[in-house]
Amino acid sequence: MKIKLLVEGGNMKPGPAVAQQLGPMGINLGKVISDVNSATEGFKGVTVPVELDVDSKTKKYVIEVFSPPMSELIKKELKLEKASGESGKTYVGNIAIEQLIGIAKTKMPNLLANDLKAAVKLAVGSCVSGGIMVESKPAKESMRDIENGVYDNEITGEISELDVEKRKRLDEDFAVVSATQAAKKKAAEEAAAAAEAAKLAAASAAPGAPGAAAAAEGTAAPAAAAVGKAEEKKEEKVEKKKK
Repeated sequence: MKIKLLVEGGNMKPGPAVAQQLGPMGINLGKVISDVNSATEGFKGVTVPVELDVDSKTKKYVIEVFSPPMSELIKKELKLEKASGESGKTYVGNIAIEQLIGIAKTKMPNLLANDLKAAVKLAVGSCVSGGIMVESKPAKESMRDIENGVYDNEITGEISELDVEKRKRLDEDFAVVSATQAAKKKAAEEAAAAAEAAKLAAASAAPGAPGAAAAAEGTAAPAAAAVGKAEEKKEEKVEKKKK
């Protein structure tokens, strides 16, 4: 009997699904959990596919640990707790092509990919859905770059080592993006609060009273200024790169 599981590396917990399958066979669930945790210790913080091959007669079992999903390896590489809940709108990280090449090489045996380039494209696809930038660009743009041969040298050479200076540059680029996102989010929240305040004021004031509109304008102005400053910083960063 084979039981397929998805567990957090080194941190499997008791659950009804496993207990219902192993309990009737008289197999010690606590020992199974302990053994699975030992087998997946190297994948702490990452969701890992595990398969238990159980012999109901002898009550013996074999644990097979598979490579984590591509998305989990990318999050681990960037030390992210979770992916973006707003793909294409909010970005949570910035990964280098070398890092994706390393991940693709790890996953190759489990992928329906003919070559490393195809595997890297699958990794970039995970970045698209996870809200992760690739080489300081939206992942969809980097996908086109790969198709156009921009990174053929790195992929053909299987270059997966990332130098410190490049990592620093990618982090600086993402810091600008992150600041812009934060400013826009704050602006949206303040605009929403202003709209709600205006609505409440309009409801309580006499028809035609100008107070609500003035209040809304006063609250929205600082938000617009914050977005403007963030955009200026982004433009300065682009200009520095050109120089």
